[in-house]
Amino acid sequence: MPIRFFLILGAFFVSVLMWVDRACISAAKSDIATDLGFDDRQMGWVMAAFSLGYALFQVPSGKLADRYGPRVVMTVVCLMWSLFTALTGVVRGWTAMIGLRFLFGMGEAGGYPTLARAFTQWLPMNERGITNSISFSGGRLGAALAMPGVVWLMSALGGWEQTFYFFGAVGIAFAATWFFLFRDSPETHFAVTERERDYIVNSRDPAKKQGETATAEQAPIRFAEMLRSPNMLMLMFQYVAHNFTFFFTVTWFFPYLKETFSLTKDQTALYAAVPLLCGVVGNWIAGFTVDRLYSRGRWQASRRIPAAIGFVLSAIGMSACINMNTPVTAVAAMSVAIFGADMILSPSWSTCMDIGGKSAGAVSGAMNMVGNLGAFCTSLAFPYLYRWTGTHEPFFYIASGLNVVAIFMWFRIRPDVEMADEVRTVN
Repeated sequence: MPIRFFLILGAFFVSVLMWVDRACISAAKSDIATDLGFDDRQMGWVMAAFSLGYALFQVPSGKLADRYGPRVVMTVVCLMWSLFTALTGVVRGWTAMIGLRFLFGMGEAGGYPTLARAFTQWLPMNERGITNSISFSGGRLGAALAMPGVVWLMSALGGWEQTFYFFGAVGIAFAATWFFLFRDSPETHFAVTERERDYIVNSRDPAKKQGETATAEQAPIRFAEMLRSPNMLMLMFQYVAHNFTFFFTVTWFFPYLKETFSLTKDQTALYAAVPLLCGVVGNWIAGFTVDRLYSRGRWQASRRIPAAIGFVLSAIGMSACINMNTPVTAVAAMSVAIFGADMILSPSWSTCMDIGGKSAGAVSGAMNMVGNLGAFCTSLAFPYLYRWTGTHEPFFYIASGLNVVAIFMWFRIRPDVEMADEVRTVN
């Protein structure tokens, strides 16, 4: 078996771990709020603190991965977020919990940009779509498992605190495994054959795919330069739309279902997992489509078509949530929305690799940073809009509207234009 397939498997498990760690607070929300005396707005700030830390440290983490390599950086950030996961079970005050969740988000910020940097070195162009899908589907599967899994673990281990200790220990074990088995490039890995190495090296550069001469080594792209790129600005906005929709499922969807339809925790956990499992399917379909279209020479279409279809479905699903009056129909509408939202991931991250090159970590981090400001807004918008208006409808209208605007963004994004060429040829 090619060694790069083990990287893909590792990326899948990284993603599972990251999303289990971040989604378990949603499943444990009622227990945490009861034990610590937090109301919904206070819990909104606890959830938002993660998103803010996660967003603000995307670019620095991506730059660290570009500079020091994914082997060291992934080990460090995995140890960091696992430690703060375990410490979540220790703190008791609201301010301390907000600070801890911010630090937890800061640690997890390095996960996906570091994987993007690893993929740029390890994967041929025509394998990036499905690999991104496999990686992100691991996250959705992790979040889905977290819903019923955390409910079960809290009972089996004796409380929500012990559940956070358990996940922290798992993360520390994974960090050690990554450090000992991974290398920054196929050229330096002890188990890669000469045949696989040559195949990767000769097919991982988009310039070579187009029959052009690869460009010389370029200086890292600064964040200020990224903001001069129309491609980058549109990628950032569409990722805000994606995160505003998706992050609802791992923050407020669980308590929303439980309280709106008077469900038990066990019932809610099973219902809340369904949209996330639909997201896994959307991920895989989009990744397969991205690679199939690219292999047929349709580079732009391979990124644009899955993303545009995804945003259409996401807009439809979020609009339908407004009129759902049973748990089954609410879950069905959210499943359509998340199926569509997750179709956006593979084209988005593949495009970051396309245009980022040697700065793929920083470029993907910049998109994820701005995009996760949408997640930060979701955590606060849902409880505050309800308080101000007495209904959840405005939240779903806003989410749907953002998705509609993002559809049109994708027909202007150019994955075949490297950012270094785009921003450094303009005076």
